[in-house]
Amino acid sequence: MSAAHMTGAPAGTAAAESAAVAEDYTQTELIVCAAAELLAGKRTVFAGIGLPTLAVDLAHRTLNRDIELIYESGVAGAHPEAMAEGIADSVVVSGAESVVSMQALFGYVLQGGNVDVGFLGAAQIDRHGSLNTSVIGDWEQPAVRLPGSGGATDIMANAGEVFVIIRRHDHASFPAELDFVTSPSPVAARASGRGIMPQGHGVSTVITPLGVLRREDRFGELVLTHTHPGVTVEQVREATGWELAVADEVAVTAEPTVEQVRLLREEIDTVRLYLR
Repeated sequence: MSAAHMTGAPAGTAAAESAAVAEDYTQTELIVCAAAELLAGKRTVFAGIGLPTLAVDLAHRTLNRDIELIYESGVAGAHPEAMAEGIADSVVVSGAESVVSMQALFGYVLQGGNVDVGFLGAAQIDRHGSLNTSVIGDWEQPAVRLPGSGGATDIMANAGEVFVIIRRHDHASFPAELDFVTSPSPVAARASGRGIMPQGHGVSTVITPLGVLRREDRFGELVLTHTHPGVTVEQVREATGWELAVADEVAVTAEPTVEQVRLLREEIDTVRLYLR
């Protein structure tokens, strides 16, 4: 018997309440929910740790039960029993469809063209979707030294497309020129004139605290397609370090529902590792 029947409330009423807009959602919950919505219909997702973990888990529970999770540590077809706190967390191994060496994962699964979406975070991103996860400031004496590439460069080059979720939207995070190019976009790779051109589209979607930017053309630039509730197009333009292109029609992202917020807080990130 459902909870609605046990409490005497009509099932339709309970469903309507769950689908209602949450009154107390945070900015992080807003961007995670917006990112999860974009995963509808996607099949294989190479998930980075952090906010991508939350978005993929939420999408799996609400929109797309067929998502196959892939982790850098060599896990393909993961079915984690709890939220992963790192790529080597034991929860990503339990119940997984396969565990292979990292060489096999990158060589056969990723470079073999078997990943639909690479889901990454970044410290900086430019207008064509190149990412910086190495240093802020000068290379020799940086203001901040970041973790580096990890598998991001390979994911950028070989995933069908890349989603980026980022906690800040300002000139520091969206500069006219990156302090360091860790993961070059197809545009940067072509301009260098060296090496082998990446097979993937590169960054197609960026989810920020202000809205959603899309890049439909593999060699094009990011375009503002959605603003979050209460945010204006002009605010997004002012917060971007280049002259941001804007779609002819800019939509407004949906606000998180009661059920989405409940899942994030009570079932997914119960220790508030990433939600803040």
